[in-house]
Amino acid sequence: MSSFLRGTGVALATPFTKDGSIDYQGVTSLVNFCIEGNIEYLVVLGTTAESVTLSKEEKKKLVAHIVKINDKRLPLVIGIGGNNTADILKEFKETDLSSFDAVLSVVPMYNKPTQEGIYQHYRIINDHTPLPVLLYNVPSRTGTNMTAETTIRLAQLENIIGIKEAVGDFTQVLKILKDKPEDFLVISGDDALALPSVAAGGDGVISVVGQGFPVEFSEMIRLGLSGETKKAFEILYQLLPVLDYAFKEGNPAGIKNILKVKGICDDKVRLPLVSVTQHLAKDIKQFIENY
Repeated sequence: MSSFLRGTGVALATPFTKDGSIDYQGVTSLVNFCIEGNIEYLVVLGTTAESVTLSKEEKKKLVAHIVKINDKRLPLVIGIGGNNTADILKEFKETDLSSFDAVLSVVPMYNKPTQEGIYQHYRIINDHTPLPVLLYNVPSRTGTNMTAETTIRLAQLENIIGIKEAVGDFTQVLKILKDKPEDFLVISGDDALALPSVAAGGDGVISVVGQGFPVEFSEMIRLGLSGETKKAFEILYQLLPVLDYAFKEGNPAGIKNILKVKGICDDKVRLPLVSVTQHLAKDIKQFIENY
């Protein structure tokens, strides 16, 4: 059912024009670049998309455009999450999900729920979702870590098919891999730890940098999944500097600068985010020119 989520998905950035409006030509270029780079699926309206600064109308138009450009070439995952459980259920009803294969739903941020609160939040989502659900644990953004124990507990629910785990603590990833049900997907949300996660039994990655280097990143993960870890790690070590650069001054500022250097779209971000400094931009440009 969810085998399409094995491999490399990319959390698409949202290109903007100089005046801050959505750059639909840039969106087209980015989607085609990722598809031609042989990634396995696209993730729409995730954190990297700056979804918290997009209006409802912008989200609707952006989703429709990506669906049109993708033209059923790759599976699509949509980000629907937040810190108001009732609002998520409302969004399920108001969003046209007919072109999507799964929902990515982040641990509630700002409220700082207990583990029981997190469980009950996802239990309600499980009971009302029209699509399979991927949990998304990213404590660096939400302020709350969903423990391995809570993840395993949620893995028993019918519509919860896996987790995008971006905890940054590899021991927690290993605990999930050790105790998860056989068909529960463990997908890395940390580009640098994606290959080690796959080597330990994980299913792949939802990547940021993968949209800047789709050929290399997807090949690295495929090699890892097929047990060719030596070749896979050679690619990882080549990409390691740019993985650092991409997140040094925040996401998606870093990846947008990478995409700018590659001629895909501008590096404009919306406040309160700002573009990378000239010093980092120089490092990124130098890496890409010498890669």
